[in-house]
Amino acid sequence: MDRTPAPIFRKQNALPPSSAIPSSSPAFGTPVHPLKPFNVNAPKAVILPIILPPATLRPLAFRTFTKKHSLTLTSSALQELASFIGRHCGSGWREEGLAERVLEEVARSWKNRNGGVIVEGTSKELHDILKTLEGNISGGKIVGPGKGLPRGDSMLGVNDDDAVNTRLGLRPTGPIREDSNVSFGMSGLGVQEDAPEEDEDINDPRAWLSVINAFDQPRLVYNVGKKHFERETTKPSILPPASRKTVVFQNRYQVIHQRLLRSEAFQTSSVSSSRKRTLQRSLSNQQSLKITPIANMLGRHGSNHMLLGQLVMLPTGHLAMSDLTGTIALDLSQAVAIPKDSAWFCPGMVVLVDGVYEEEEESVGKGLSGSSGVGGTLGGKFQGFFIGQPPCEKRQATLGISGPEGEGQDHTIGGGFGWIDFLGVGSERAVGAKMRRIEQRLMRRQSQPDMPGRGRAIIIGELNMDQPRALQAMRKILSLYAAEPEGSAPLTFVLTGNFTQQAVMARGGSGGSIEYKEYFDALASALSDFPTLLQSSTFVFVPGDNDGWVSSFTAGASVPLPRKPVPDMFTSRIRRAFATANSEASQQSMQGSAIWTSNPSRMTLFGPNHELVLFRDDLSARLRRTSVTMKKKRNEADPGDEENTSTAGTTAVESQAEADAMELDAANDPPTVMAASSMTEDVRTAQKLVKTILDQGYLAPFRQSIRPVHWDYSSSLHLYPLPSAMALVDTTAPPFCITYEGCHVMNPSSVLVPGRKGVGRWIEFEIGQQGKLRECTL
Repeated sequence: MDRTPAPIFRKQNALPPSSAIPSSSPAFGTPVHPLKPFNVNAPKAVILPIILPPATLRPLAFRTFTKKHSLTLTSSALQELASFIGRHCGSGWREEGLAERVLEEVARSWKNRNGGVIVEGTSKELHDILKTLEGNISGGKIVGPGKGLPRGDSMLGVNDDDAVNTRLGLRPTGPIREDSNVSFGMSGLGVQEDAPEEDEDINDPRAWLSVINAFDQPRLVYNVGKKHFERETTKPSILPPASRKTVVFQNRYQVIHQRLLRSEAFQTSSVSSSRKRTLQRSLSNQQSLKITPIANMLGRHGSNHMLLGQLVMLPTGHLAMSDLTGTIALDLSQAVAIPKDSAWFCPGMVVLVDGVYEEEEESVGKGLSGSSGVGGTLGGKFQGFFIGQPPCEKRQATLGISGPEGEGQDHTIGGGFGWIDFLGVGSERAVGAKMRRIEQRLMRRQSQPDMPGRGRAIIIGELNMDQPRALQAMRKILSLYAAEPEGSAPLTFVLTGNFTQQAVMARGGSGGSIEYKEYFDALASALSDFPTLLQSSTFVFVPGDNDGWVSSFTAGASVPLPRKPVPDMFTSRIRRAFATANSEASQQSMQGSAIWTSNPSRMTLFGPNHELVLFRDDLSARLRRTSVTMKKKRNEADPGDEENTSTAGTTAVESQAEADAMELDAANDPPTVMAASSMTEDVRTAQKLVKTILDQGYLAPFRQSIRPVHWDYSSSLHLYPLPSAMALVDTTAPPFCITYEGCHVMNPSSVLVPGRKGVGRWIEFEIGQQGKLRECTL
């Protein structure tokens, strides 16, 4: 350990010869004194370390970490902080406020590193923070920034002299803000909260538009002990060890489980139990619902339980249910979906089932496992009477914030995860307010009553370029927006695959890769006819299952998700078209760009304020093929039905309210949609699809054999928190624009309308509002 030598052993700074004064007594070596009374180059006084008991520091640490930053200190962490403060702040830790500044900076840095809610003294993050902080303390005060510390006003010597910051080349800081947490999460966007005018020269909202590839998205795992999301530290791989497959299910289950426990229906406090609810449990005196682990049903024959688990298939072909504790054979022959016919139920989904456990010798699971259970499978079976999807949670409730117009305040349960940076663009608590101010300034400047809005996203469905009419429809759509007034071009155009009807790379066509590239060359020729759009908009290309390279070995079958973008070798002509258009534009404005992203991917506008999920998959057909057959209808004349229905309602107390909250936004605009008589069945199908996917909070709720998933990248398929909007391109489902629990879901289907020759269709989405189905004649 490096020690500071005593002053007598330090090398003294020699004075210039011109300022030297002869010694008054040379024989005795009297020290030479400077002309000034004090030597400015003399070393600073050393802080004398003290032994600071952790119990003495506990009240101040509790105020800073727990009350101000919502963190919990363990005894080992308190011991580390007490030792650090006693060593570097000395006896002035209380009177001069030195300890408070150190604790404040440690708390900020801990949040910036996503350390979690509990601060542990043995963690590497805390040791790194203290080590970095040690190099920036002089005389017990924080004097300058350290390497690797968060941005904002952190480590800028708040309440210190501005001269110190000026000497260090730092911008002087003003008074400390009430919200000391704004420095956390700022690095994602490269902005600082205490410099609100630094982006005044950016007038194009497209500067805040970003497309996040699924392979670049932060990999987060829910920690049950800390009740917090943590970053996955292991290196991802396309071929990971088999243990990662278990982690995929564990993370899905734990995210849904903690989401349910935050729901009012599962709260056990006196506050929530005293609230009036339309549906109450009539078969017992319980005021709140409880989830029973499967392993806890052993020896409880004939008892009623509610299970949360994943639907799986046993080796015998029978349906079963699994959670983190075990597996039980499931009998759904008498089960009724709650709400009725509101969602699909397929193996691979995490569902709620209310029923009775039966331990019988002739049960389905007995032949497999026996009474003791083998491989975690319980003997007997679970007779399910009611089944439902786990209730969804609004985005505002997940992030712990209120809606823009006060909406969702009553849904803000707990602290939420507002400090988590889910997409790498900054957390809601850190940059949300800043981004909203920028959005108001830019959108107000761009919006004019006689001009179309600038903040639009044009979502074009499946574009089969091997169909000549598809490129013709594409030209027609682009011509409509190119004819709009200058400065009102949409922010982005989203084009989705499959870009060919067959898997050309797997010899589905005559020319293979050569033919595949020629299709993109034809698309580049169509785009080149509209240089103004190429100069002022961002074009995003999302691949399908028939696109290269992955289709070369799947031959059009289900490919693993997420899948990579179309290779650059096929898209070089399109990139050249954008480069040519940008070279002809003025250099004052932002240049247009073409982004080839993964499937799925995320698009964000103004940081976490607007999140749009881009996903291309035929989910509706796959759900119909793999769904479990449910009981169609119960006898409504049965007097016991009313009680049973109320019991089922408690399995998803919020499901009925969520079904009522689902709206068909396009129905408010009759000119853009089909007749109401022909939409009844389509609307029900669309609502069923949207509720299933959003309640699951996962884009691929199927078995691995049905829809493979790269285990190490499965976190990119999670829909938690719910996005602001979602572009779900499904050609097997009817086109729709539906809002469910605040998430606006749109499906443009195919750009060519089946059964209607010479008609093109797409969706015009006003970001932050609603989408509209639009059609044109070719």
